[in-house]
Amino acid sequence: MERFTKKQKKELKRIIIAFVLFVILLVLEHMGVFPKEGPGKWLLLALNLIPYFIVGYDVVRKCLIGIKNKQLFDESFLMTIATIGAFGCGEFGEACAVMLFYQIGEFFQDYAVNKSRGSIAELIDMAPDYANRETEGGEIEVIDPDDIEIGDVLVIKPGEKIPTDGVVLEGEGLVNTSALTGESMPRPVAVGEQVISGCINGETLLKIKAEKEFDDCTVSQILELVEDASSRKSVTENFITRFARVYTPAVVITAVILAFIPPLISGNFVAEFGKWVLRACTFLVISCPCALVISVPLAFFGGIGAASSKGVLVKGSNYLELLANLDTVVSDKTGTLTEGKFKVSMIEAASGYTTDEVIRLAAAVEAGSTHPIARAIVEACDNPISQSKVKDETTVAGKGVKAKVGKHDIAAGNYSFLEAESVTFDDKDKSLLGANVTGTMIYVAEDGKYIGTIVVSDVIKGGAKEAIAEMIQKGVRRFVMLTGDSSSVASEVASELGISEYRAELLPPDKVHAVEELLNEQSGSLAFIGDGINDAPVLSRADVGIAMGSLGSDAAIEAADVVIMDDDLAKIPAVMSIAAKTLGISRQNIVFALFVKFACLVLGAIGIANMWIAVFADVGVAVLCILNSMRMLAKK
Repeated sequence: MERFTKKQKKELKRIIIAFVLFVILLVLEHMGVFPKEGPGKWLLLALNLIPYFIVGYDVVRKCLIGIKNKQLFDESFLMTIATIGAFGCGEFGEACAVMLFYQIGEFFQDYAVNKSRGSIAELIDMAPDYANRETEGGEIEVIDPDDIEIGDVLVIKPGEKIPTDGVVLEGEGLVNTSALTGESMPRPVAVGEQVISGCINGETLLKIKAEKEFDDCTVSQILELVEDASSRKSVTENFITRFARVYTPAVVITAVILAFIPPLISGNFVAEFGKWVLRACTFLVISCPCALVISVPLAFFGGIGAASSKGVLVKGSNYLELLANLDTVVSDKTGTLTEGKFKVSMIEAASGYTTDEVIRLAAAVEAGSTHPIARAIVEACDNPISQSKVKDETTVAGKGVKAKVGKHDIAAGNYSFLEAESVTFDDKDKSLLGANVTGTMIYVAEDGKYIGTIVVSDVIKGGAKEAIAEMIQKGVRRFVMLTGDSSSVASEVASELGISEYRAELLPPDKVHAVEELLNEQSGSLAFIGDGINDAPVLSRADVGIAMGSLGSDAAIEAADVVIMDDDLAKIPAVMSIAAKTLGISRQNIVFALFVKFACLVLGAIGIANMWIAVFADVGVAVLCILNSMRMLAKK
């Protein structure tokens, strides 16, 4: 992104020209070149109007449009009335200085906003300009991403953006996911693996099969969410908006009273009127609320940008404020705290058999199944039996599978399945049934005799325990795990992650009910972390719904208020820090701006503060608040 936009370059040129002319006139005036009375005074007025209109013609124009549309009370109106009043009182230099420094403040604001858009602009840049579609004849045609259809074969050349979500058909290599996840390390992909839109292909050519149209793909969803984010204002921002609506008319009315009432009371209206008009103009300049109106939303906008640079999409500044005040975090288990991927965690063999024999026989009969548990058993077998020896395979859904392996009848499944197959268990066998372990138990039998147990468990996500501990360290009072799994599985996972509170064997409606109970018990805000389609109702019910983006369902991402693009739980305490810093900066701006303004308003009303003090109270405070807000843009 360029340092300055074309508009900013034009504005800067205007400011520099006006500033040079203003300084020249100021020096000439102090040298006594222009007499204070007669034609010299009018010449000085005319010359000061040149830099005034060079730098401020658009402010005067906006003021006139506002008057025409009966929308008076804004910064343009305040600046125009105040500077006209200063000109009328003979303070030509001060009037010119007020407009000049006001525009300098506006330039800083525009630059800060443009800079804060940097991280979000990187998201906007994720959208591809074109897609390469392979025709049935093997030719490549360049199409608009909107024309992509499900099932299209797309060719992704090195360095090109992946235009839509799909699965790799040909090629393998690395893709850059930094725009989505904030991670600089490229991710390896191969045939059969999923790729998501917005990522940049590495140095090898890939062919992918489109699984979504462009309007439904990941990058389109993100862009839509970014566009909607600014419409969801925080409580602080809404307060500032309401404050400005009341504050601005109030100070205009006060300024009018200040200009007319004291001269009338003094008994010498004509002699005193000019002095009090100048005080009223100073009062108007000081009162301009731009420091608050600009800097507070800018802090939240910068916070959203900082979060997006770390691969966390916050859908509105109101959710950023809630994240800064988290009291309770509730989380789903499978796919959120665990990988949602099964692995063999234990193998026990009956007398006369080895663990290798148990896993080989189980893998032989499970090889034809696509069930995640069957896949875990097959992957755990280092020395598989040839499938040519497996015959007469029969599967009973949800219970088990049996087949003939060589000359032996092998059965693998749950306890009731083996009982139905008339498998015999002696007392020693029953002690090996895995009663004291958690996970899914697969019992294996050969020729009607029990030979061993395989325990398949979900894998705890790397860094999950540390992320939970960090959330608690940052002020989360309660961390609660909700799961549909059995109590024994939930207990083991909770123990491993250091979670003291959990609820097990819950259906989706039970999770909603549990969250509603917790909402009534907590003092701050409540966040729910989930990833599956069954989590969508709970994500909507919580104060802040946090979805795991890359593996999460579309329904969960749509229902969530915060989306973590790479499923890394460590991003949650990171965005909590960003939220706390954002809220802290916005509060600093409010306190500082109101203190300085009210102090200067009092000084201006009693005649101690002149126009130069007014310029500081308006532009100086605004610039300082803007610079403070820009601290959110520092990427650490």
